[in-house]
Amino acid sequence: MGEGLKHQASLIMSSENYQSGFANEFATEALEGTLPIGRNSPQQVAHGLYAEQLTGTAFTAPRSENRRSWLYRIRPAAMHGHFEPFLHSYFHNDFSAGPVTPEQLRWDPLPIGDAPVDFVDGLFTMAGNGSAEAQHGVGIHLYAANRSMQGRYFYDADGELLIVPQQGALRIATELGVLDVEPQQIAVIPRGIRFRVELLEGASRGYVCENFGALMRLPDLGPIGSNGLANPRDFETPVAAYEDSEGEFELIAKFQGHLWRADIGHSPLDVVGWHGNYAPYRYDLRRFNAIGSISFDHPDPSIFTVLTSPSDTPGTANLDFAIFPPRWLVAQDTFRPPWFHRNVASEFMGLVHGAYDAKAEGFAPGGASLHNCMSGHGPDAATFEKASRADLSRPDVIADTMAFMFETRAVIRPTRQAIESPHRQRDYQHCWAGLQKHFKPAT
Repeated sequence: MGEGLKHQASLIMSSENYQSGFANEFATEALEGTLPIGRNSPQQVAHGLYAEQLTGTAFTAPRSENRRSWLYRIRPAAMHGHFEPFLHSYFHNDFSAGPVTPEQLRWDPLPIGDAPVDFVDGLFTMAGNGSAEAQHGVGIHLYAANRSMQGRYFYDADGELLIVPQQGALRIATELGVLDVEPQQIAVIPRGIRFRVELLEGASRGYVCENFGALMRLPDLGPIGSNGLANPRDFETPVAAYEDSEGEFELIAKFQGHLWRADIGHSPLDVVGWHGNYAPYRYDLRRFNAIGSISFDHPDPSIFTVLTSPSDTPGTANLDFAIFPPRWLVAQDTFRPPWFHRNVASEFMGLVHGAYDAKAEGFAPGGASLHNCMSGHGPDAATFEKASRADLSRPDVIADTMAFMFETRAVIRPTRQAIESPHRQRDYQHCWAGLQKHFKPAT
């Protein structure tokens, strides 16, 4: 075995280099003199390294949308053994066939077992739409792990991964550097980037959204102006960090909805320096600048969008990642919690911390709910009665919460294993059963 990860703990701030499309470049090296000056692929790379370009968009994509990075590594990514199918019972994209129930669905947190399970083994597919082949849609997964990945590396060729920890901090060691991510932070791993997940605080649990469509970016702000929501300066990318390790390792790939494995005789996290704009990043959800009404009514949930994956229809997202963080409610003559609603879009919700203000009970941190296209939903009976009688002369502070939503333009199809799983709440509809009839016709 060679030496361990170099410069693994360092992180750099983006310093407002992240524009709405994350187009500006970064440059970082773990050994001085690694990055070539004036050319990307010199005849001989410094330190005996190999030059390799990693592209995340079409070569001819407009400059503002083009994503690529040059990597200077100990061995090229082409070096590994033959791929063979890797069987995983619960992590897949099998949500494309069969009828979809319009019923509202909710689940308890995914249990963490006693048998050793790492991040990859602990993935459990809940729902999704579209496909990697069609290059649109999403896969939605939960994970529950009780050990770090050992001698194993993973990459997803089907889409970028949005990782939302709910319990336990993660160290995500990637080809381009290391991201430490704790609950109430997120990490985004671009399509094709190889990585390993280590658990920093024992057992860990959380959510993963696999984006098959256009790369996620910051939403446009429109009439909000130049400030608000997620600020570009708060997104962080890792500095270069590398492993010079040899041994009997395993490389797992997700490709076209299936998993594959290959032997690899070295750590693929061997990039000594890199420059470009195709890189993993993290964001602290607690830095989100929430916007809301200061008069009456309140804006629709789009006002809480952190990242969006645009579709081919302007104004309609392939994926919106929205959060419901701590905030003040001050609207007058208004029902302050989320109102009863039905949407053309579909919503998959999770809870990272605290309580969600539209549900009095039953929606626990680590749990999830799915409200599909035109399925009615909203506050439960207890929340409705409380909010209907609230004193609106005083502001209400929601101080201890962090919920989120994966919203898509297409129906989110639950997997059979999610429908049949023991942690599904089969009595979820009962939360609305107590709503009383208050109708009083004029006499």
